[in-house]
Amino acid sequence: MAAGEELTLSSHIQHHLTNAKACAAPDGGVAFNKACSEAGFWTWHVDSLAWSIGLGILFLMLFRSAAKKTNTTGVPGKFQCFVEMIVEFVGDNVKDTFHGRSKLIAPLALTIFVWVFLMNLMDLVPVDVLPWIAQQTGAAAFGMDPHDVYMKIVPTTDLNVPVALALGVFALMIIYSIRIKGVMGFIKELTLHPFSTKNVPMQIVLIPFNLILETIALVAKPFSLALRLFGNLYAGEMIFILIGAVGLAQLPLHFAWAVFHILVIVLQAFVFMMLTIVYLSMASSDNH
Repeated sequence: MAAGEELTLSSHIQHHLTNAKACAAPDGGVAFNKACSEAGFWTWHVDSLAWSIGLGILFLMLFRSAAKKTNTTGVPGKFQCFVEMIVEFVGDNVKDTFHGRSKLIAPLALTIFVWVFLMNLMDLVPVDVLPWIAQQTGAAAFGMDPHDVYMKIVPTTDLNVPVALALGVFALMIIYSIRIKGVMGFIKELTLHPFSTKNVPMQIVLIPFNLILETIALVAKPFSLALRLFGNLYAGEMIFILIGAVGLAQLPLHFAWAVFHILVIVLQAFVFMMLTIVYLSMASSDNH
């Protein structure tokens, strides 16, 4: 929102849904926000990157601290017990769902569950607090107009973050498929299913149809994974923004929606983790 522009509900929503951007300026320097409108693909959403990386580091530090204390103390504390419960919960789901053998799956599932949960958890921070701090900091430190300073603090409401996570899962699906079945096995899986026959000429005719169907099914998995997470968190954030526009009356409404949204936050992290395990288990299967 430009300086002097009348504050409306639409501009309020738009401001909260706009990422802080950085890109290469024509003069070789760095440009920010509105100056990046024509930058195209190489535009960095610095707020999403900062919050997601920061929360990932926080996860590593907390769990590393709990692991070190477990090795040095006889009686675990409350936080150690909490971490052990999460690890056991994830481990049990991996044992029940993943039918291959891999030392990577359990740590991956734990990382996905906790990291996505922490990113979703930022949705419970009042929507105006951290953006307001960022506005005041930007105005004081860089002489910027506060209305030109943006800050989205929920990384999973930025489509780039869920898609990046899903593409990582997609890459692992391909790697596991090729590792278990071999390159030719992977190609046969894409070309000889779901329609199969012992008649060789007919099977050759069916190959293009199988390839189209299997490719669509393969590509749809990571994107459905990303869009499910993004859609649920984006909708929840939109409701928080609308509640925040009410003014002081937002407090009871914010609390009521936050209590319900806690379920969404945990559920979406769990669903993302479980679908990742399922997809990797399917990729590791050599039944065909």
